[in-house]
Amino acid sequence: MLQQLKKHFPSLQSYKKTPTEIDDKLTWFIAENGQIISIDPSEITEKDSALLHIFLKPYQHNFPPMTKAEKLWQQYIQADGELPIIENMFRLIFFQIPPDQLQPADFKDALNQLFEKEMIILWESETEGVIVDKELTDYEEDISLEEIIDILMSDLYIKIRFFVSPYLTELRQAKHYYNQLTSQASIVFSYSEHNVISYIEAIPYLLIDQLTPKLRDDLQQLIPQEFQHDKGFLKMMEVFLKSNLNVSVAAKKLYMHRNSFQYRIEKFKEKTGLDIRNFHHALTVYLALLVK
Repeated sequence: MLQQLKKHFPSLQSYKKTPTEIDDKLTWFIAENGQIISIDPSEITEKDSALLHIFLKPYQHNFPPMTKAEKLWQQYIQADGELPIIENMFRLIFFQIPPDQLQPADFKDALNQLFEKEMIILWESETEGVIVDKELTDYEEDISLEEIIDILMSDLYIKIRFFVSPYLTELRQAKHYYNQLTSQASIVFSYSEHNVISYIEAIPYLLIDQLTPKLRDDLQQLIPQEFQHDKGFLKMMEVFLKSNLNVSVAAKKLYMHRNSFQYRIEKFKEKTGLDIRNFHHALTVYLALLVK
């Protein structure tokens, strides 16, 4: 359809992602598949307009105007050449909010109020984008992302998710991690229910997604069905790995008695031959449960 429209409207442009800056001099439409289209109104007759409105819907965006800093960072993540040296570290935070529940401008206002400064947001769509989070100065208070997302969800009454890059020291890294976060977020969010997921924590999910069907099946066969469907056991494995395979620490975090934790480990070992107190066994079991 677009090719046919292009023949009739030479100025027609289509966009793979939602443009964050709209030229008000153009006429904008959105197709059923979500693709955004712009056409020079001088090419549209009254009859053309009536026909276009049958197949397309008028489009109006709700993005706040881009700040000077946001335009600069947009250039950084698109650049292929030399970039300036920066003094402070930064990280990129991909976010996702539910559709039709919050306007982009309102979300940005909430962030600005929470951080008490103008935040840099690069929008991918009206529900997704990337926050550029610069390293705090000695005079700024450090608030964890978990606290931030809890406050936002409480104030805005919506579900919000973050996928967070490591702290970066060079601008040339921005483009790589920006592309990684935006392309892999849907995969990561499909494996984890956490609201905040770091890139390091996400690596097992990304590895699982790359496995061949045969290897995925082989991994699943290692774990009996009773454990595959046990969400409590998956949580226990996750906490155990994050506790450096320390039974006492993991049991404390899960509010379990150490003996109860040991009992579950021994029961699992009896049925599978896998001892999750061994790192390689633990990692294999965790990956197998993620496959499920």
